[in-house]
Amino acid sequence: MNANFQSSWFGHPRGLFLLSGTELWECFSFYAMRAILILYLTDQTVNGGLGWTIQDALRLSAIYSALLCLTPVLGGWIADNYLGQRRSIIIGGILMAIGHFMLAVPNNMINLHVLQVFYVGLSFLIVGNGLFRPNIFTMVGALYREGDTRLDGAFTIFYMGINIGALLSGVIAGTASTYYNWKAGFLCAGIGMLISLFTQLLFANRYLGNIGIEPVAKKQRRTSDSNRKQPLTLIERDRLKAMVIMGLFVVIFWAGFNQADGLMNIYSQQHTDRMIGAFEVPAAWFQSLNPMFVIILAPLFAMLWRYLGDNEPSSPIKSAMGMLFLAVGFICMIGAVMQQDSDISVKASMWWLVAAYFFHTLGELCLSPIGLSLITKLAPLRLLSVTMGAWFSSSAIANYIAGFIGSHVDDAGPLTIFGGIAITAVIAGILFVMCSSTLVEWMHGAEKKAVRTQVKTDVQILSVVP
Repeated sequence: MNANFQSSWFGHPRGLFLLSGTELWECFSFYAMRAILILYLTDQTVNGGLGWTIQDALRLSAIYSALLCLTPVLGGWIADNYLGQRRSIIIGGILMAIGHFMLAVPNNMINLHVLQVFYVGLSFLIVGNGLFRPNIFTMVGALYREGDTRLDGAFTIFYMGINIGALLSGVIAGTASTYYNWKAGFLCAGIGMLISLFTQLLFANRYLGNIGIEPVAKKQRRTSDSNRKQPLTLIERDRLKAMVIMGLFVVIFWAGFNQADGLMNIYSQQHTDRMIGAFEVPAAWFQSLNPMFVIILAPLFAMLWRYLGDNEPSSPIKSAMGMLFLAVGFICMIGAVMQQDSDISVKASMWWLVAAYFFHTLGELCLSPIGLSLITKLAPLRLLSVTMGAWFSSSAIANYIAGFIGSHVDDAGPLTIFGGIAITAVIAGILFVMCSSTLVEWMHGAEKKAVRTQVKTDVQILSVVP
C-alpha cells in the first residue's frame, strides 16, 4: 500500500476525491442526456432533431430509462464475479463515451441510417451504465474501515459532487444544444464522460491502492468456505414483506417524479414563457433545478433529522411526506395549465415549473434514502444481491410507467395527467400513513437500530441514484 493511498485531504482518503471527481463527470454526461434526449427526439426544426411525436419520444425514453435501471444489476454481478470494480468502471466508461460520440456525429457524416446509429449509440450507453454505475458507489465505502465515523462526511462529499455534475449538465449541454444544435449537446456529454474516464485512469493506482481490483465473490470464496443455504426465519419473512409493500409505493413516487425529463421537459419547451427580459432561458436548464435544490436543501434535511432525534419520523411516514410533496409539485403544474386557459398560444409562467421542481425535490429528500437503506437494514445478508436487483427492477418499472403516462398527454391533456398524478400521490401518502405502524412492526426494530455497520452509508448512496 503506497503513501499516496494512505495520505488524506481534509481528513479523508484522497481516493474519495478521485471517486467523487470520476462520478461528477459521469453524472454530467448522464444528466446531459436526460436534459436533451426528449427535446432532440421531438424537435422538428432545422436544429437537427428527429421530429418524432411526443408519444413516441416518451415511449422510447421510458424504455431507455428502464434499461438504465436494470443493467446495473447485471453489471454488478459481472464485477463481483469476473471483472472487479475497477475494470468494470473503465470498460463501462469507454462504452458510454463511444455511445455519446456516436450520437454526436453529424448526420451528413454517417453512411448508415441516422436511426441505426442512434439506437446503437443508446445501446452502448445502456451497457456501459450497467458496468459503471453500481461499482463506483461501492468503492467509496471500501476506502474506510468498518465502523469509521468519517463515512457520513465521506458520502456527503461524494453526494455533493454528483449533484454539481447534474447541475452543470443542464446548463452546459442545454446551452450548446440551444445555440448550436443537438449534436453539440451530445458532444458535451461525451467530453464529460472522457474527463471521468481519464480521471480514473490517471489517478486510480495512486489513490485507490488495490481497492476494486479483485472481484468480491472471488475474494469471498478465497477467504471463506461457508456457502450453506439457510431457510428464511419469521423475522426475515416479515422484513421482506415490508420491503415489497414499500417498494410498490416507491414505484408510484418515481413514476410521477420522472416526468421531469419527459412530460415536464416538453412542457417547459413548448408551453412555458421562458423570457427574462430579452433573454430566453433554454428549456434544458430546468433540468438543473432539481440538483441545485438538492445541493441547497440536503444539508438542511440532514440537520433537521438530527435535530428531531428520537422524534424523527419512521421510514413509512417520511415516504408519505414525500408523496404529499410530489402532489403539491403537480398542483403547481395544474396552476400552469390553468393559466393557459385552454389556449395553447398562451405561455405559462416559468415560476410554476420552478415551484414544481422545488416541491418534487422536497419529496425526493424525504423518500429517496429509503431504498438501499431498507435493503441494508432488512434484507438477509445471503439475499442482499437478489433483493437489490429486485429494487432496481422496481425503479425500471417506475421509469416505464412514467413514460407511458406522459405519452398519453395528447389524448388526455396535461391537466388530466398532472391532476391524476397529484390525486394518486395524495392517496398513496394517506395509505402510507395508515399502514405505517404495520410496516414498522414487520421491520422488527430495524428502524431504531442499524443491523449492519454501513446503513448510514447506503442511505446516502440512494440519494444520488437516478
